[in-house]
Amino acid sequence: MAAALTVFHLNTERTWRGGEGQTLALASGLARRGHRSVVVAQRGGELARRAAAAGLPTQEVAMRGEWDVVAVRHLAQLLGRERPHIVHMHTSHAHMLGVIASKWTGIGKRVVSRRVDFSIHRHALSLSGLKYRFGVDRYIAISEAVRRQLVKDGVDAARIALVASGVDPARCVGGDAARARADLGVPAGVPLIGTIAHFGWHKSLETLIAAAAAIVAELPDARIAVIGDGELRPKLEAERAKSAVADRVLMPGFRANVGDFLAAFDLFVMPSVMEGLCTSILDAFAVGVPVVASRAGGIPELVVDDVTGCLVNPEDPAALAAAVVAAWRDPSRRERWTTAARARLHQRFTHDSMVEGTLAVYRELLDPSAPAR
Repeated sequence: MAAALTVFHLNTERTWRGGEGQTLALASGLARRGHRSVVVAQRGGELARRAAAAGLPTQEVAMRGEWDVVAVRHLAQLLGRERPHIVHMHTSHAHMLGVIASKWTGIGKRVVSRRVDFSIHRHALSLSGLKYRFGVDRYIAISEAVRRQLVKDGVDAARIALVASGVDPARCVGGDAARARADLGVPAGVPLIGTIAHFGWHKSLETLIAAAAAIVAELPDARIAVIGDGELRPKLEAERAKSAVADRVLMPGFRANVGDFLAAFDLFVMPSVMEGLCTSILDAFAVGVPVVASRAGGIPELVVDDVTGCLVNPEDPAALAAAVVAAWRDPSRRERWTTAARARLHQRFTHDSMVEGTLAVYRELLDPSAPAR
């Protein structure tokens, strides 16, 4: 058996989103394989709470941006105490903090997960070009779309490994559809088209809201549920208020019982304009909800058009509405999609495949003679 590793997982986010779920899944999966995973998380954040509850060694550090010298000093002290083989940084601010602390102490190989497909040069005055050029031994891209963007932005392809995000296929299965429909006030048998997402700009949830009128025109009883919350809630509520079918667009806020809502949905929609991969789609695959999504970022690596779901162009409400209506009217097509989607999930996009792929990256860094992934 290969030697056990000690891995620092550094994540600066206070809230809970897909990246934090992947961080915890990786740390837990490594621990189950006999490795020591130390989760270094934002003080008072949700990841710190969940990691401690999972029994993982957890260190809470106040991290106030990527140039927080106090945080760097604290991280350097932790590195000196634990002496990890790998320092794995899971967020943009963690990237800078972790590299500085690791370079300062000379401890650990440095790995950065890149989960978004937008350019690292988004901001004209950003130092991202330098940040991504130096100090990192390996980048892990969660999709081919992310890998391509990193290469386009000037990151050496030899420093990038591709390890797709994954989900626990059983996590959301067995949800209580009646409970979710009661929460929404939607009777059984009424078409329920839904999404579950953080209300961020890249999700383009206004496209789904704009498509609602055309969907209801063809499916008069239909309801469109937009589950989640975030900084764009006021904007999205304003868009709903302008809709001719505002009463059919349901926005109940954040809900933790994701499995119940997936069980209740007849169709799952993801209208993003940018997307690293999208584990919410994978959860829908696991539950057996047919998916209609936009042709953006890493989504086509999950949703193969008319094989595991349906793809439409981003920011096209008419095309989105037409795809939803066509899918609703063809149950055999939906069943074909969900069968293929489950198979694709189990073949390539589970927590276990993500953990094993990441572990292979670590091994290759620590032993250059090991086969590269």
